[in-house]
Amino acid sequence: MAASNHPIEGGVLPAPPGRLTFAGPALVATLLISVVVAAISYRFPPPSLPFLVLGGIAMVGLLALALTRYDAAVALGFFLLAIVAVEPAPTDVVFAIVIVVAAVTGRFEVTRVPVAVLGALGMFLAINVLSVMEAIDPAIAGVYLMVTLYLAVFSIWLTGYLDSARRARIIVVAWLIAAVLSAGLGALAYFFPFPGWEAFIFGAGEEGGQRLKGLFADANVFAPFLIPMILVLMEETLTPRLIRLRPALKVACMIILTLGVVLAFSRAAWLNLAISITVLLVVMTMRRGGGRRAGTLFGIIVLAGVGIFATLTFTGQDEFLKQRAQVQRYDTSRFGAQRTGLAVAATHPMGIGPGQFELVSPVSAHSTYVRTLAEQGFLGFLSFFSLALITLMLAIRNALRGWSTYGIGSAALLGAWTGLLFNSFVIDTLHWRHLWVLAALIWAGAMAGVARSRTSKSSRTRA
Repeated sequence: MAASNHPIEGGVLPAPPGRLTFAGPALVATLLISVVVAAISYRFPPPSLPFLVLGGIAMVGLLALALTRYDAAVALGFFLLAIVAVEPAPTDVVFAIVIVVAAVTGRFEVTRVPVAVLGALGMFLAINVLSVMEAIDPAIAGVYLMVTLYLAVFSIWLTGYLDSARRARIIVVAWLIAAVLSAGLGALAYFFPFPGWEAFIFGAGEEGGQRLKGLFADANVFAPFLIPMILVLMEETLTPRLIRLRPALKVACMIILTLGVVLAFSRAAWLNLAISITVLLVVMTMRRGGGRRAGTLFGIIVLAGVGIFATLTFTGQDEFLKQRAQVQRYDTSRFGAQRTGLAVAATHPMGIGPGQFELVSPVSAHSTYVRTLAEQGFLGFLSFFSLALITLMLAIRNALRGWSTYGIGSAALLGAWTGLLFNSFVIDTLHWRHLWVLAALIWAGAMAGVARSRTSKSSRTRA
């Protein structure tokens, strides 16, 4: 029987030679269910009977949705990416069910993940497991490890899931709607408080220093969640593929998202955005006719920046903007925490275990690289850094060769990934859902590009 093919731009992506055996899906399903149940049980008190009943009904409903409307369940999961105030977040529950369904129905496609990525990711997870033996608090280590395992499995599933422009559109549209609604409602709450506005603002009710955080626990996480969609909109404005909006509406969404980033008053996110846009402009300039397009995009960016700065000035927030742009008093303690992490790594070659950094330092690491070095040792750091670097190299190849991820612009993905890598120097990003989503989009684009290239060469050979 001939293998089924999936339509992609400029060719077809052959179906993988084999799927997971039944033992594979069973293992994945057991892992995901265990992660969600264990994390909920650890972080929250025993629920009341009504809550259990409602939760059970919701779980059954989600399972039914995933079984009957698989793509709709995925869209729901991406829409809920904008709500991460606690762990596990609502999106984690949805995706755990989706992944379990994918596993037991033969739709978990491990073979669509680049081999080098699987190697680096597998090594990082194995070292995480080994480092638990050095943990000060095994309970904290277990929960932190399970979240890492879940996100790794999630990224592998997402890479396999993304096999057509239709599914790419599902992801982008759901993420875009969630991001624009979150930033838009947050901006309204910031300037025109409405009932419940405090949920969107960090420091609500305090004099000065209020920061937009959306429905995240931290403004430093909320702002980077918006940035990939800003970049996708920028590339879509010049090269429309997936987002069926008029250019003016795309620019309006872009401004709303950028305002959200600015109002978060996160210096790391501002740097992330600046680096991401710079990379995007450089890539666009290198493409045929790119100079004119990059110039147009630069003009849009300047006009948006002027408009946002004028808004901040009119509302009296420009002084807080200037204050946040300076070195803060707590920066010294953060740098001290990073020095502590380096000292811990020097005395613990295998690390101190997942999630243990805060037990040896009064301040969080505020660096993914320092955290992995302290908690998983040099080998753990090397494996994570290798994974990040491999993903960067794939993103660069995708951008240079013009390999979009089924319509998701490769320049936008490269810019977003580069910005996140720099963001990771000053913020712990390991458990950010959008970090793993971006990685999966890049991996899927790389594999699709290779498949297109092979199909094209095969066609020329037959001709």
